[in-house]
Amino acid sequence: MWPRYSHPEHQELVLAADGELPPRKVQRIRQHLADCWECRMRAQEVEQSIGEFMRFYRASLDPVLPPVAGRRALLKAELQELACERPSLFQPWLRRSFPLAFGAAILILIGVLIAMPWNSRRGPAIYARFVPMSFPMASLTPGVARLSSREQVCSGNQGNNRQVPAALRRKVFELYGIADANPKAYEVDYLITPALGGADDIGNLWPQPYSATVWNAHVKDELEDRLQNMVCRGQIDLATAQREISSDWITAYKKYFRTDRPKE
Repeated sequence: MWPRYSHPEHQELVLAADGELPPRKVQRIRQHLADCWECRMRAQEVEQSIGEFMRFYRASLDPVLPPVAGRRALLKAELQELACERPSLFQPWLRRSFPLAFGAAILILIGVLIAMPWNSRRGPAIYARFVPMSFPMASLTPGVARLSSREQVCSGNQGNNRQVPAALRRKVFELYGIADANPKAYEVDYLITPALGGADDIGNLWPQPYSATVWNAHVKDELEDRLQNMVCRGQIDLATAQREISSDWITAYKKYFRTDRPKE
């Protein structure tokens, strides 16, 4: 086990989360984590960062990237053709090079993660650098509601989002690891809009870009208006609208606008 005041390196925590360490070393890390709450929090942040990155990578980039199945099939056919033409030369190279290339890709990803500045908000920093923020991070912005009935939402003037104070805006940017970002490029947006009973709470706010992604703040505004109208007309209940916009607003947009892409 590590000495009393020695802790696992960040690289070791990343490798452990990725299953790249020997079993004996993994066991040592687990024993240390059982006794050290600080390292336990660091390990949880590493796993959460990787999970958030993969989730939002798929959600944000998969819709805009071309399908890879066709290219993979073409590459496979070309490799098979080369192997048939020169099996004695090509097959040993293929067996050696593919594992090396895969391992190199993993090492590059780990290196990028390790090279980033570490702090208690490392997960948001990774998230903000790699992913256009169509979604908030669930750990920072789970969504908070203050009104729970259709009568409360529809009887008053809940149509416009209240202005977020400047100090609170700065805090939101800091939590997401982009304190130096241009504030004009983002709307510090309510996950559950006040028009649907959303609260003035930092757990209901995140920096959503105006133009860095097609699923931007302007598009979400359209969904907010649509859901508020549907709630007040009795077409859906308020709890459903709050849950759908806070859990996956893009899926809700596609559902209620019946389209896979934002309206022009």
